[in-house]
Amino acid sequence: MDVCQMMKHCNQVLQVPLGKIELPKINLLFRAIGIVTKWEIQIFNNGIPPNMPTFQKLIVNFECDFEEEKKSLLKTLEEYRICFENKNLPDHHVLFGKMKEKDWGFLEYKHLHHHLKQFNV
Repeated sequence: MDVCQMMKHCNQVLQVPLGKIELPKINLLFRAIGIVTKWEIQIFNNGIPPNMPTFQKLIVNFECDFEEEKKSLLKTLEEYRICFENKNLPDHHVLFGKMKEKDWGFLEYKHLHHHLKQFNV
């Protein structure tokens, strides 16, 4: 994954709570692991675990345009901010279970930080 693909990936992840991308249902075992991972990240203020599996739908393995993806990510971040402030985010995530605004904010921040740090951006 290059920096452009990373921005596209982060954009797609932010589109999940906006209702623009729907993730497939997962089995109970993976869901339990996701819920525990969410708690662990929040309690210990850990980052996203290295090599954490990604939903197939969110994998970006094709060429993209840097400037276009940068603009698109900033636009989606603004949309997300508005939904967050208006308390208009879903109360559930396929992997992480029940979600409140603070959960979305914390996990989205950790995810974006993880990838920006990964690429030294």
